[in-house]
Amino acid sequence: MSVTRRPDARGLAALILGASLLGFAAMLVRWATPAGPLVVGFYRMVFALPLVAVLAWRSRTPGPAGPRLWAVLAGACFVADLWMWHTALHLTSAANATLLVTLAPIWVALVAVLWLGARLRRRFWAGMALATAGALVLGLAQGARLGTGLGELLGALASLAYAAFTLALGRARRNLSTIEALFWVVLCCTVLFGVLGWARGEAFTGYPPRAWWALLALGLGVQVGAWWLITWGLGHVPTSMGAMGLMTQPVATVILGWLLLSEAMRPVQSLGALLVLAGVTLCALTPPALVPVQEGQFKP
Repeated sequence: MSVTRRPDARGLAALILGASLLGFAAMLVRWATPAGPLVVGFYRMVFALPLVAVLAWRSRTPGPAGPRLWAVLAGACFVADLWMWHTALHLTSAANATLLVTLAPIWVALVAVLWLGARLRRRFWAGMALATAGALVLGLAQGARLGTGLGELLGALASLAYAAFTLALGRARRNLSTIEALFWVVLCCTVLFGVLGWARGEAFTGYPPRAWWALLALGLGVQVGAWWLITWGLGHVPTSMGAMGLMTQPVATVILGWLLLSEAMRPVQSLGALLVLAGVTLCALTPPALVPVQEGQFKP
């Protein structure tokens, strides 16, 4: 017997709040200099792991290994996403790399329609187009231009990895609680970031105090706080809608840069932010057709 998972307004609200908190990540990564990108990812997970492990141990429940494998796969996809995106930042402009990653919700929607049997209404597609247009405006305002190099290719591949991460995490949440899914993601990321950072020869020590405080904030504030909200939210809304909620991250990054780093916020950036928010709102008001899931396959 199967039941349907109904979209929950609280789930979308948690996703948007979590994505907004992710807006701090770009500034914290900047403040973590001179730590390399893989070491930043490693310490982000290391500082998060003890707290997540304790909470997961307290809420652990017996069950099949399959859902945990989905969470591990999500962690591997997240590492691939961040690695390719960070590499792209060194090969093209930050605006180009960030803009290309925002293609992820499109891939999630296509997979949901072609392979998962979801039915997305016309207004949902319109909202996605509106939000994507807003992301394009934000990217162009920050200096994104047509490119033909390896950096743009890696940015596009990073968007595929981010889409795969979203889909795998959504699948894991059908059987795992929020904190259990987050634990397996963080554990997988810790191992992979550590191995890759060591293999690439990045330094793990010798940073100034500000860098360590930034890394600690990334671990506790972003990886635990923001991703707990996002992981919880993905268990309460269809994955395609969840991917749309994550598009609010670049809006938060622009606003936080304006508030905390005194970065100028031009009118065209305000327009892009409004378009993204309008698109996400339209998608929220036009949820996808319900996707069947097996009874008992959802945990809060």
